[in-house]
Amino acid sequence: MAHEEVVEAVKKAIESAPKRNFVESVDIAVNLRDVDFSIPKNRITEEILLPHGRGKEVKVAVICGEEMALKAKNAADLIIREEELDDLAENKRQGRKIANAYDFFVAEAPLMPTIGKKMGIFLGPRGKMPRPIPPGADPRGIISNLRNTVRVRSKERTTFHVPVGTVSMPPEEIAANIEAVINRIASRLERGKMNIASVYVKTTMGPAVKVM
Repeated sequence: MAHEEVVEAVKKAIESAPKRNFVESVDIAVNLRDVDFSIPKNRITEEILLPHGRGKEVKVAVICGEEMALKAKNAADLIIREEELDDLAENKRQGRKIANAYDFFVAEAPLMPTIGKKMGIFLGPRGKMPRPIPPGADPRGIISNLRNTVRVRSKERTTFHVPVGTVSMPPEEIAANIEAVINRIASRLERGKMNIASVYVKTTMGPAVKVM
């Protein structure tokens, strides 16, 4: 899988897609083979930092105490303070709304058991349990990285989709993102890229083009 071939596949996917009045996402569909997902350790759950970012807004929420809240004030999209967790646990509609609206969650490590009890029902099934960080730490660097991160969850499926950019990004940058995702997934597989049957790239509404 040469870089030039990935770039050409991305170009073809974008050029063959009907023009839309919104900025479409670009995703890849990864098809695996000879992987037994009935064994939990074989399931893929990864957060992958894309070298050129998502090309779209990624929302990050921070669950923390007052000290960290001050540091996260101008970096996070939402700050949930420790004392608000009880209300969210009781207001299930609001809890689900927040879980759906935000892509990633960060939390002070000592709060993780409480978060598991109060918000685990909303965040767990969506694969959005917070990334723990030490108490009082500066979350701004982590928040910045998460804005360029994608989450990969295979669950029990041998085929899954991963966002790798938008049509407004240069094809070369999207191709680099694709390669980063494929290499990371391959590193988790017993036989590496031999366990990857195929990879296709497509825009939201466009046809799929084979990458490998």
